[in-house]
Amino acid sequence: MWRRFVQLGARELSRTQSTIAAPEKWDLYAGVLVERLPVISKSLNPLEKQFQDLLWRVEYENSLKSDFELKHERDLVQAELIKKGKMQVDLEDSGAKQTAQDLKDAYVEELKKFQLGSRTTADDKANRTSSTDRCLEDTLYLLVQQKLGQQQHLILPQGKRLEGESMRQTAERVLREQCGQDLQVLFYGNAPVGFHKYKYPSNQRTESVGAKVFFYRASVRSGQVSEKQAKFEWLPKEALNGKLTNASYSESINKFLL
Repeated sequence: MWRRFVQLGARELSRTQSTIAAPEKWDLYAGVLVERLPVISKSLNPLEKQFQDLLWRVEYENSLKSDFELKHERDLVQAELIKKGKMQVDLEDSGAKQTAQDLKDAYVEELKKFQLGSRTTADDKANRTSSTDRCLEDTLYLLVQQKLGQQQHLILPQGKRLEGESMRQTAERVLREQCGQDLQVLFYGNAPVGFHKYKYPSNQRTESVGAKVFFYRASVRSGQVSEKQAKFEWLPKEALNGKLTNASYSESINKFLL
């Protein structure tokens, strides 16, 4: 009986040691959150507009008079003195002299010709999601079409780490492979800003049980995504969540979105 107990204990210990010695293997991936930062400031809501007007009025009331305003006041005083005959006028100089009122009239005419730029672009009207010349008030995020398993998905650019690479180097390489050499970005640092992991379907597992994805953040400096990329979209945060079909993946991404 004792011998049987010892044998069972030895088998259990051997099984436990075997499990400890052979941990699950995961593939390491690097993903990149590429953002196009806002081009123009946000439109003010009614409350913000009211507060801005208040600040401008307070600043105007507390400010000193400009050189133009002082000149305009001197011109008015001189005109009143001339009208009352208390000041002589040099007719030759008066014709060539430009008064503050003349300048003001010229400024008003110039202002009438000024046209404010539109906050919407042609790509906004056409809803061209492959263009960065749209949604100028918002941050746009890049999604590219990649094959995961047997299906195509719109996700952040990602790729598997190669032997000898740092995760940052993997992120840079993945972005070049997915988006081409023309797209120039600025990486914010060497440390990832987010993480996501998922297991492969049981019938697709070979050496690894799943993937661990480390996300880096970068902003666009210049250039465009290569036309060789089958499908890609630049989307604001609200639309981005609608395109990420996997709830767990979307949750991981939203943890480090602004």
